[in-house]
Amino acid sequence: MARARFPVEILTPEGAVFDEQVEMLSTRTTTGSIGVLANHTPLLAMVDPTELRLYRSQSEIVRFAQGEGYLQVGCNRALLLVEEALRPEALDVGELREKLARAQGAHAAAPQDSEERRKAARDARRWQTFIAIAEGSRA
Repeated sequence: MARARFPVEILTPEGAVFDEQVEMLSTRTTTGSIGVLANHTPLLAMVDPTELRLYRSQSEIVRFAQGEGYLQVGCNRALLLVEEALRPEALDVGELREKLARAQGAHAAAPQDSEERRKAARDARRWQTFIAIAEGSRA
């Protein structure tokens, strides 16, 4: 059964990544997973790195490796402002493992309770998530 569609726009610092009508958006906020359908209650949430899923239909799903950012839902539309939104097939696991190793090294070297340590921990979580998404897309 087809659901009502609504516009979803994904913006990164590099520009627009997605701007289409979908039936459902599925992502992860800092408090847990969320699915957004047409006519959703207005919402502003911080989003964590995850596999973002945009359902054009029940059988056609567009996937992205989503970085940290914000989700705004209102007036029957959704806007995601995120650091990255990359197609799983565009991810290079070797490069991601190198980034993860650098982030883990930076975390270990940073002073306790410093912003540098928090940033390195966020980066490590993002790269771990992106590796899992990339490896899952090859299965």
